[in-house]
Amino acid sequence: MDNFWDSSVWSSLILVAVLLLSLLVANILRRGIPFLRNSLIPTSVLGGALLLGVEAIYHAVTGVGLFENEIFNGRGTAELEIITYHCLALGFIASALKKSKGKLTPKRTGEIFNTGVTTVATYLIQAIFGLCISLVAVKFVKDFFRAAGILLPFGYGQGTGQALNYGNIFETDYGFTGGKSFGLTIAAMGFLCASIGGVIHLNILKRKGIITIKSENEKAMHSEQIQSEDEIPMQESIDKMTIQISLIAAAYLLTYGIMYGLGLLLPGMKSVVYGFNFLIGVLAATLIKLILNGLRKIKVIRKEFSNEFLLTRASNFFFDIMVVAGIAAIRISILKNYWGILLIMGIVGMIITYIYNHIVARNLFPEYMEEQFLTMYGMLTGTASTGVILLREIDGDFKTPAMENMVYQNFPAIVFGFPMMLLATLAPKKPYLTLAILIAFFAVMNIILFRSKIFRKKKQKE
Repeated sequence: MDNFWDSSVWSSLILVAVLLLSLLVANILRRGIPFLRNSLIPTSVLGGALLLGVEAIYHAVTGVGLFENEIFNGRGTAELEIITYHCLALGFIASALKKSKGKLTPKRTGEIFNTGVTTVATYLIQAIFGLCISLVAVKFVKDFFRAAGILLPFGYGQGTGQALNYGNIFETDYGFTGGKSFGLTIAAMGFLCASIGGVIHLNILKRKGIITIKSENEKAMHSEQIQSEDEIPMQESIDKMTIQISLIAAAYLLTYGIMYGLGLLLPGMKSVVYGFNFLIGVLAATLIKLILNGLRKIKVIRKEFSNEFLLTRASNFFFDIMVVAGIAAIRISILKNYWGILLIMGIVGMIITYIYNHIVARNLFPEYMEEQFLTMYGMLTGTASTGVILLREIDGDFKTPAMENMVYQNFPAIVFGFPMMLLATLAPKKPYLTLAILIAFFAVMNIILFRSKIFRKKKQKE
């Protein structure tokens, strides 16, 4: 048995405390420094950058990485990667456990479907340009991994967790040295591009007089926004937040059981199966939600267990920790030969995401073009929370359907996006075939997306 004063007893807790402290310091800086506040850089990104800077200084002075210190048992970086991996799935599970809304009109259903298709089409165009860049780069940079560019949509379109997942697959299964750090760096660059591109666009709209930038002041929430009448009490013999965490834990335990079974059935795809922990987690959470609804129908339980307000807080907590841990886990020294490629890939990724989503918003969402564009651009370079940050600047009360589109687009995005996730594992073996399939897939997605305009023109010609 370990003694309570041993570092092994304290290392994980100290690491989590360091992550939370960095978020606290970053939030104070962001609120106190006008430049940082106006930059729209998320607090979690700033917190991760602070830790990255401290780690670089510590390494320069001592010659040892901060997170490889004895206080972290010499494996702090590995634990940061583990935290990032788990928080991705836990955040998705918390979101999936929230109650479903009422039925949608055909028009709104079509807009949500188009938003999901836009998400996948953006993944594809990011993958196409990213793979092209890495295929060119391999001719100039010795020992560079030729399929590295396929990480662009996972870092930009899907965020820190998936960038780490696929970077890990490329590193362990295909020998891409520094694959995890490469993916995490792309994700970090994505947040910066979301902020830079978003701020530039907002200022253009402001100069044109199209919008007035809203203040950061939040309105107080009403009690009905926190709890509905048919839910269990906020406090009784067990706290309501404890119930929410228990539901999330139950869903994740079920997720592990499913992944363990699939790993036994498909031993050759074990790394891919466990890389889909977030997707399997959503399915597990949906199953638990169905079970709870069934128990309510047969009167085994009489009150709603899940609470949207608390589950939103939980998912935001997990995503904040995921981002700050993911950025802090970047090992800069491993990427010393790749910074030129990363910079080119990051800038190209920002430009094509900006242009493509602006074209889609202008053509398919004319009634709330700017709100839809900013939401999608922010989400597809950073995360959903980045999209919300940009949207709040012009639609603080969420009067347009842009926010709702982003929430509900996940189902069509998962259905259409799943094949691209499988394609990513083909890229290291057959990059040119993968590129051809990605281009064909992108064309199909755009035919689906612009179907109303394409087929309307054909009918008019006839």
